[in-house]
Amino acid sequence: MTNIASVLLLLLLAITFLQSGYDKIKDWKGNLEWLKSHFAATFLAKQVPFALFTILVLEIVSGVFCVAGILKLFIDNDSTIGFYGALLSCITLLLLLFGQRIAKDYDGARTIVIYFVPAVFAVHLLG
Repeated sequence: MTNIASVLLLLLLAITFLQSGYDKIKDWKGNLEWLKSHFAATFLAKQVPFALFTILVLEIVSGVFCVAGILKLFIDNDSTIGFYGALLSCITLLLLLFGQRIAKDYDGARTIVIYFVPAVFAVHLLG
C-alpha cells in the first residue's frame, strides 16, 4: 500500500478528535465547568459555552473527514477528503492552541503542538 503513512496519520487524527468529541458530549457539564474556570480571567470567559460547542463540532467533523479520507484512499486512492480532514484538524488545533495561549496554559499549548506537527505532515502528504 502506497498510502500507509497517510492512513496512519489520518487514523491518529480521527482517534484524537472523535474521542475528544465523544468526551465533550458525554461530560458536557464537567467540561464546561472546567473550561469556565480555565478561562475565567480572560476575555473569552463569557464565550466558553459557544467556544466549547464550536470546538466540539470542529472535532467531530475533522474526525469524520479523516475516517472518510481513509476509506476513500482504500477504495479509489483519492486523497481529497483526507486532505480536507487533515486541514480541518490543523485549523481545530490552531484554535485550541489559541485558547491555551490566551489562558496562559503553556503546558497545554505545548501538548497541542505535539498533535499539530503530524497534522501538518498529513496535509503535506495528502495535498
